[in-house]
Amino acid sequence: MGNFFDTILAPFKWLVSAILWVFHEGLTKLGMDPSNGWTWALAVIGLVLVIRALLIPVFFYQIKAQRGMQAMQPDIVKLQAKYKGKTDQVSRQRMAEEQMALYKEHGTNPFAACLPLIIQMPFFFALFQVLNSVSKSRDAGHAIFLLNPEQVRQFDDSKIFDAFLSSALLHPQPGDNRVSVVVLSILMILAMIATQFYTQKQIMSKNMTAEALNSPFMRQQQMLLYVLPVVFGVGGINFPIALLIYWTVTNLWTMVQQWYVIRRMPTPGSQAARELAERRKRKGLPEKVLLGTPKNRDGEAAAGAEEPAPKPVRNQPVRKNRKKK
Repeated sequence: MGNFFDTILAPFKWLVSAILWVFHEGLTKLGMDPSNGWTWALAVIGLVLVIRALLIPVFFYQIKAQRGMQAMQPDIVKLQAKYKGKTDQVSRQRMAEEQMALYKEHGTNPFAACLPLIIQMPFFFALFQVLNSVSKSRDAGHAIFLLNPEQVRQFDDSKIFDAFLSSALLHPQPGDNRVSVVVLSILMILAMIATQFYTQKQIMSKNMTAEALNSPFMRQQQMLLYVLPVVFGVGGINFPIALLIYWTVTNLWTMVQQWYVIRRMPTPGSQAARELAERRKRKGLPEKVLLGTPKNRDGEAAAGAEEPAPKPVRNQPVRKNRKKK
């Protein structure tokens, strides 16, 4: 099983090492010490920026899918009421078929909300394995994909705040400062949990309609609100400091990106949409149709959705008939 997992992650480990190598070489040429922990920490941050930039199209697909999920909640409630109390296999199959038809109609699917997280996980595990193999590769004098033996040694020796980047709260490295490792790890785990929690919370508090807030979809979101931070918090005690940097910066990117989208392109009918309409009204700007405005079955904007102000009609001058000679 381990060999199979390593085979699956091999391309991701190659890509992770390549991005780290590019940023480390670039920072070194800018004058930073190649053995300094901050050089490698910035290389890890560069890895985050590259991966998240590549995921921007996936993020916008996620927004569209989430809004489709919210728009279909009234239909889901009706479907559940239709099949309430029916436990036979035929009814369950018909309900599943009708539910899949609703997903198709609204252009969404139940896994879209987790898509960016799912895509990032191979890179996360690849970086985890690269960090775990640093010390072993250094002792053997081996390279790690594009990281040559000298860079592996530099990475293994790198520190920030007197704590090795390869040290974890429960897995100390020989010669590290345990106080620095414990304090830095705990602070970063708390930052990781806080950013994860706030990102999910701002979606539910401002970017959901009243119908979505009282739907099964909302119950799933509430579960993720508390489960994901706990999962990463518990797992964080085993994460090397470099990996904590990676995930905390990833959460910060997500938080800022989500804040921007909620402010500029909120879900129609949500509190954020009303706040956007008020800001535009105060500035004397016309209302506009928001990204992902739900449509009714006739293809028209749903009730309550913002519509663009009608364009003024320009009266064309009437041409007078010339007098006949």
